[in-house]
Amino acid sequence: MPANKNAVTRYYILDQLLANRYHHYSTEDLVRLVNEELAEMNQEPVSRRTIELDLNYLQGDPFYAEIQSYQIDDISQRTLKTIKKSCHRYADPSFSIFKKEMTEDEKYLLNEALSLLGQFEGLPNLEGLETLRNGLNVKTDRQIVSFTKNPLENSNLFGELFTCISQRQVVELHYHRFDTPDEDRKTVVHPYLLKEYNRRWYLIVAADNDGKILSFALDRIDKFVPLPSRSYKEYDGDLNERFEDIIGVTLIDGNPLQTILFWVSDFSKDYVATKPLHESQRHYKGEREMELRQQYPKLEGGAFFSVDCIENYELIRELSSFGKDLLVLAPADIQQKVRDRAAAQFQAYQAL
Repeated sequence: MPANKNAVTRYYILDQLLANRYHHYSTEDLVRLVNEELAEMNQEPVSRRTIELDLNYLQGDPFYAEIQSYQIDDISQRTLKTIKKSCHRYADPSFSIFKKEMTEDEKYLLNEALSLLGQFEGLPNLEGLETLRNGLNVKTDRQIVSFTKNPLENSNLFGELFTCISQRQVVELHYHRFDTPDEDRKTVVHPYLLKEYNRRWYLIVAADNDGKILSFALDRIDKFVPLPSRSYKEYDGDLNERFEDIIGVTLIDGNPLQTILFWVSDFSKDYVATKPLHESQRHYKGEREMELRQQYPKLEGGAFFSVDCIENYELIRELSSFGKDLLVLAPADIQQKVRDRAAAQFQAYQAL
């Protein structure tokens, strides 16, 4: 047995990598990934020779792991030519040197979680969920939770993309635009997040060529091709922070954060108060409300609110959706865009 203090840690990391069927790992890949994990734990890196000894040790007593060595065609990053790459993995993807039976408490908690997940109407079925539910004898007597369903033409797309994200796979995305539905566009991306907004699902990714964050509506994705030999780039930070200052999913780089002040009529003020347009929404009362009523004396009743947002298409659409029951007071550029949208709508009705 290789004798050093982080041996068990290395075995745990290697065990996960060798069971992974979504990537192809050479010895060099295993050395790099093990050392990245060790660095996260403030442990010393190891050599290629150490990993080779670890692989030999796992195949002997007491683990007897059956490790396959196989070759794939890969593109050399240096010469851009196709080369043969030798890789390693468990012959049985379900094998683990750390596998143990679940306790009764663990089975109960898993049963409850699967039972709840199975009752979520509108969530696409993830591959293998029903098999797992049946294997654990999970039964759902009645529906308790219901979501509004937005059906996808390709019902497997959500679950397949979910798997790519969880397994950190680079993919070649094939998609189309609404204005050119027959034109097949493709791009290589690093998928990070599935996000729902206004009854539509979006895939949030980083472009492979420049790292720019992009969003693709799932109903415009035709297919995708996993690229298991490509190295996956993690997002540096919390991706959800990018959406904290916007409504929707469109983030326009360079647009400033603005405080948008608006008035809502008596008819809609309770709705807006209890269902905020954005998490930053403030409802002005007391002295500040009195100041605003003096500043805008023609506004009778209603209530004053504000949100702190970066301007995008979804913000203007949301502010315009209330019609005359919501009036933007500041800033002037946001007010003008809402006015222009209302004027264009009025002209369209006039033309009928």
